[in-house]
Amino acid sequence: MERRTIGAGALATGAVGLGCMPMSWGYSGSRQRGDESLRAVHRALDLGCTLLDTADMYGPFTNELLVGRVLKERRAEAFVSTKVGLLVGEQHIVANGRPGYVRRACDASLRRLQTDVIDLYQLHRADPEVPVEETWGAMADLVQAGKVRALGLCAVGARGARRSGGRLYDGTIRQLRRVQQVFPVSAVEAELSVWSPEALDTLLPWCAARGVGFLAAMPLGNGFLTGTLTPGEGFEPDDMRARHPRFTAEMMAANQPIIAGLRRVAARHGDAVTAAQVALSWVLSQGPHVIPIPGAKRERWVTENAGATEIRLTPEDLAEVAGLPGARGSWD
Repeated sequence: MERRTIGAGALATGAVGLGCMPMSWGYSGSRQRGDESLRAVHRALDLGCTLLDTADMYGPFTNELLVGRVLKERRAEAFVSTKVGLLVGEQHIVANGRPGYVRRACDASLRRLQTDVIDLYQLHRADPEVPVEETWGAMADLVQAGKVRALGLCAVGARGARRSGGRLYDGTIRQLRRVQQVFPVSAVEAELSVWSPEALDTLLPWCAARGVGFLAAMPLGNGFLTGTLTPGEGFEPDDMRARHPRFTAEMMAANQPIIAGLRRVAARHGDAVTAAQVALSWVLSQGPHVIPIPGAKRERWVTENAGATEIRLTPEDLAEVAGLPGARGSWD
């Protein structure tokens, strides 16, 4: 598989990564597929999808434990990205950016992941009660201690930005400017897909201009862009899509033209090419510093996602995707 680099340190990883969250968090049935998920992680490494993206809050903690079972056998083949800064309570999720907590959380993640170093340690969310420079400084200390190789920041998405009354990603860029004064940012993780292209306007150019890697989260639109979901089928209460405005039966039906367009492009590249692969290829085409991290918990989907690196979209393909209707359904 093609290799891409993250940040000024030129940390190398496969062009397509693996989002491990669905294996234990956010989607129906995640907790019932432990062995199946382990096989998916092994398959990802076999195919060169070396970036494994997890977080301590996924589960919570169980996602890192699962990834750690693979790392115990294959640490040298993997690029490990995990996150700190969010705590899962009984009723809600809260941020914690206190330096002492960051240091303890890192040690706990290292134990669960069964490794002595984390390749990319990301701030999941800034704590409004703690200056972000203090949190970032504690994370930088972990690099100096040899426990972490590089630092990244997760961007607040559309819901958080619009609720605060700002333009999308303005707050993230302000945070990035502040923490860059403390220690270099190697990567930013934010949503980017055919139906959520907002990062192209300001955030992706900011990263490109500064040699910062961009991890494209949810590049398949929480599964919608695979074309395998049926409008109106419904989701279990523990599935994040049950509360997402784009996953109502009405909005899923209204957004079917996006799937139809992806399938038209796929058909030009061969009968075996899928809408999901075109969607991932579109993300890959946004720059050599962009690495999509589609979530998957089955070997089949990991294999399909990795195949996107073999597709080369033409200028005509890209123009057709750019001309698809915007997604219906928002947090507004």
